[in-house]
Amino acid sequence: MTEPWHTRTDVLVIGGGPAASWAAIHAREAGAEVILVDKGYCGTSGATAPSGTGVWYVAPEAEARANAKASREALGGHLADHYWMDRVLDQTYANMNRLAVEGRYPFPVDPATGAQLRTGVQGPEYMRRMRAWLTRLGVRIHDHSPALELLVDDTGAVRGAAGYQRQLDRDYRITAGAVVLATGGCAFLSRALGTNVDTGDGALMAAEAGARFSGMEFSNAYAIVPKGSTITKTAYYGYATFFGEDGRVLEDAGSTKGRSVIARTLLQEKVFAQLDRADETVQAQMRVGQPNFFLQFDRRGIDPFTDRFEIDLLAEGTVRGTGGLDVVDDDCATTVPGLYVAGDAATRERICGGFTGGGSHNAAWAMSSGSWAGTGAAEHATTAARSTGAVHGIGEVGLRPAAAPSLTAAEVVAAAQDELIPFEKNYLRHGDRLRPALARLDELWDAAAAGLGGATGDERVRARQAAAITAVGRLMYRSALARTETRGMSKRADHPDLDAAQHHHLHSGGLDRPWVDPSQTRNSGLAVAS
Repeated sequence: MTEPWHTRTDVLVIGGGPAASWAAIHAREAGAEVILVDKGYCGTSGATAPSGTGVWYVAPEAEARANAKASREALGGHLADHYWMDRVLDQTYANMNRLAVEGRYPFPVDPATGAQLRTGVQGPEYMRRMRAWLTRLGVRIHDHSPALELLVDDTGAVRGAAGYQRQLDRDYRITAGAVVLATGGCAFLSRALGTNVDTGDGALMAAEAGARFSGMEFSNAYAIVPKGSTITKTAYYGYATFFGEDGRVLEDAGSTKGRSVIARTLLQEKVFAQLDRADETVQAQMRVGQPNFFLQFDRRGIDPFTDRFEIDLLAEGTVRGTGGLDVVDDDCATTVPGLYVAGDAATRERICGGFTGGGSHNAAWAMSSGSWAGTGAAEHATTAARSTGAVHGIGEVGLRPAAAPSLTAAEVVAAAQDELIPFEKNYLRHGDRLRPALARLDELWDAAAAGLGGATGDERVRARQAAAITAVGRLMYRSALARTETRGMSKRADHPDLDAAQHHHLHSGGLDRPWVDPSQTRNSGLAVAS
């Protein structure tokens, strides 16, 4: 290994997807020097880069905006906040217009009106344009440079991060005036397309700094996929009919509502789907909008509109869930000074409540929260008083085992996946299954704290991933057990009804001594039914 690399900057952005890119752009435009470190290659890694996605882009017209906000209110358990919805709709509208002009994104044109259609993006082209934009602005990008721990000063304020540069085989240490965590959610290495970098690293690092989380019970997103596939385009299954192994139609099975019917049936038999409800016009639109969705069928000689194909459910965790680090002000600051959060690393309850925003809402949240976090981090870095003392790393599990290493990262990941991926545990939730799963995750955490580490840079990266997945899982299941009702995506078979007394958010945090605590729900818009 070569000598460690040390540098400093105003704002350090950790991540390389849309949220990180927008954060870096806005921090730079606010006058800050910016370094971006990505676990992969900025512009090609993460859940957005290989996909097409809709965007919550709604013209600033009162009726259209009201309908857009109302569409997810009940699904989300009435936990969304109209103030934040309005902010996101405004910021997304502005950012998409900037993407067309300054980002030079080639939006398709409506042949009837000649106007650009800005309600979606193709991930590869979107992220290619974002990287080019970052380069033009002078953001310093370091690819293949996963962050392993945060640096804090003697007051506990976050002042940078340390990590490992894979291609150079060297450690790095970057001190900064503020840090934006845009590391994505956690999909437990389930193999969902683009989520191999989404292992909860930011959640682990923030938890070590003492940050608070919100909505971690809303973390059991499962996508419908063709059996053996990794491509998660659940929206298209809104045009599907679902069948049992004997050919019968599965009544009440569906994509938005009725996925639990599919899950329960899968425990007993194979399930098949056919996109037979899409007419020829819709079929053509689908192929243009999400071409990679159809590659898997074309290669197998399957026409998904006329043929039935076997399906499965693939865990997406907090990537399409809504839980994450809590935001405490309009700049997406966390509860820790100097630490800001954006994208899927943050809670998305403010706009989605307890139900997945899917690609559209999550894409809007990524660019909006990234913009605010970048601006806020730049202001903090350039104006806030800070300690002049030394900074130190606070990473523990996976980096600094309490005893001699006795566990491998692969062993920890496999054990955590056994508790977090099976949908009979995480999706079809029941206290009798959640409690023993949580107990095993707690035991795994204790074992990892004692004996999980790595001798090389790559081993340390994998060890931290394993620790992060375990940490996220423990917060998820504690929060799920604390919500003794069914609200949003957090459905409890042993508590199947909505409970008006639980119309609140659940805050959580901690690693060695995790905690969960209810928080008053704020909704500044219409009166909310619970």
